[in-house]
Amino acid sequence: MYQEALKKLQKNVEEHLSTAPVCHDFSHVLRVLQNAKLIGEAEAKKTTVDMNVVVMAALLHDIARPEEIASKGKVCHAAAGAAQVPTYLNLCGITDSKLIMQVSNCVLKHRFRNGITPSTIEEKIIYDADKLDAIGAIGIGRAFHFAGRIGARVHNSKEEAMNSDAYSIEDSAYREYLVKLRYIADKTLTETGTKIAIQRVKFMEDFFAQLNNEVF
Repeated sequence: MYQEALKKLQKNVEEHLSTAPVCHDFSHVLRVLQNAKLIGEAEAKKTTVDMNVVVMAALLHDIARPEEIASKGKVCHAAAGAAQVPTYLNLCGITDSKLIMQVSNCVLKHRFRNGITPSTIEEKIIYDADKLDAIGAIGIGRAFHFAGRIGARVHNSKEEAMNSDAYSIEDSAYREYLVKLRYIADKTLTETGTKIAIQRVKFMEDFFAQLNNEVF
């Protein structure tokens, strides 16, 4: 029913995010979409899942990243993105007010830090799908990319990492893992998302253990 609308929505999102930093560009959106479909299909075997909501929300979850970056964090991309959902969906011919509200809520509640807890299964799927892209092999790649962008060291000790500030020279990929990423599996909200997250966090644990062995 919504196939043509989804194609148009995907094209519009890709155009909007064409200048976004690569950690949150359209390739990130596609990975989150893939995660969301994987989790959604598994969860749908146990409960009812509206995959139209899941797909639309995955495509739109970071739509306001450029605004947040331009404001240097003053704008919350989750809240701003949720407010933009009706416009983007209307442009694609989607006018179902209930569906629009469901997608908007998924976008609003996907952020790690905004303190708003997902409640519906679709909201939980989007939350988990986004978190999964921060861990595992792709999470390691993104963490090193970000550290390089801000001029942080390639690697440092646990003591150096844990006793440093964000955006400092010691804000390494290892610090990101120690401070936040290793705890993500404890915060996932679906059975499927948690299972995948545990595997990915273990991969990161093994990677940084090997890196420590090589460096220290």
